[in-house]
Amino acid sequence: MSAPSPTGEPDPFRLGLLYTFVFVEIGIAMPFMPVWLGALGLDAGLIGLLLALPIATKVIATRPLMGLIDRGVRPRTLLVAGSLALAASYALMPLAAAWAVAPLAGLIVLNAVAQAPLVPSIDYLTLAAARRSPRIGYARIRMCGSVGFLAANLAGGALLGMLGDRVAVPLLLTGLALGATFIAAVGHDSATGTAPRPASVAPPPLPPVLRLSIGAAALIQASHAAVYAFGSLDWSRHGVPTPWIGALWATGVAAEIALFALIGRWPARWRSPFRLLGLGAGAALVRALGLGLAQGDLALLLPLQVLHGLTFGATHLGVMAAVSGFAPEGARGRAQGTVGASTAFVSALATLACGAIYRALGGSATFVAMAPLALAGLALVVLARRSRGRPETGRFGGGSGDAI
Repeated sequence: MSAPSPTGEPDPFRLGLLYTFVFVEIGIAMPFMPVWLGALGLDAGLIGLLLALPIATKVIATRPLMGLIDRGVRPRTLLVAGSLALAASYALMPLAAAWAVAPLAGLIVLNAVAQAPLVPSIDYLTLAAARRSPRIGYARIRMCGSVGFLAANLAGGALLGMLGDRVAVPLLLTGLALGATFIAAVGHDSATGTAPRPASVAPPPLPPVLRLSIGAAALIQASHAAVYAFGSLDWSRHGVPTPWIGALWATGVAAEIALFALIGRWPARWRSPFRLLGLGAGAALVRALGLGLAQGDLALLLPLQVLHGLTFGATHLGVMAAVSGFAPEGARGRAQGTVGASTAFVSALATLACGAIYRALGGSATFVAMAPLALAGLALVVLARRSRGRPETGRFGGGSGDAI
């Protein structure tokens, strides 16, 4: 592991490893925790309830936990404590499941609380490093997370098949969380929490341009709800073979990785928060309408999945640029937490709506129903740009995307 730079800035290699470990854990947990719960013999309704608990928990917990950074808590402290708690909760889940559902549900809530600040804290450290050093690009480091997620999707099934679902899922996730704990604990980061603020002093408010940008990103990301929840099911019902369904998902993540790898070569004006968010919104609108028409046609589905590089990637980079450029000192942790909480909340509502629409009207209508979310996100981008009131100038900290 490389040493920190002489200036004390966070080590890009270690930040990349942190992203990798955390996103490999997410890439294992998302598809295979439901499988593990099913292997315990739980009924579908109870599994659905247990899977809904982390979403609700993260909506509530992310913003206040990240706000601790604005009160002087080090981001690395959140990473170490969160990763340790994550490892402990995963390790105890088999014991709790053998005992009763109630303690298992409690551990799932603890797990979600522990996980809530992990990605936002790494984002905080990486954005802080990118603002200070021209040699550090946020997108290049964040790409490690996407690569880890894709690797987990591709290799996780085979690995867990060899080890067995009942034990392997929590065991593997425990090991990944412990690995993240070690990486977060070693070395030194100069990006600390802000100076402690007296309780009597009100925190600085998030400016309108940032609130509008965060709202736009939440709406655009929520437009993925239909494809996340019902994409595979609908494609299968239209006769798309299972290997091709896996290839469609891999295509989307590969496009996201390609954007993160190549964004640094884009002209600076196209790396601004508003243009990136606008690209994400426009691509999400096209994708929603296109998926409604595709009806399982691979000739349409493949290029529509390539748009994931913009619908997710450009949107994510845009809101990160907005946080870095527009969040006032003393509110950066809260801004980072607001991104996560807002996206989780709107996505949860969109997913619930998708379930009702899919039951009543089918897959095509469900995909098309995401278009208004993308359009509303685009409208907020326009409002955010107007609220800024002047052209974007300067480096990433001044509103442009140079550090992306």
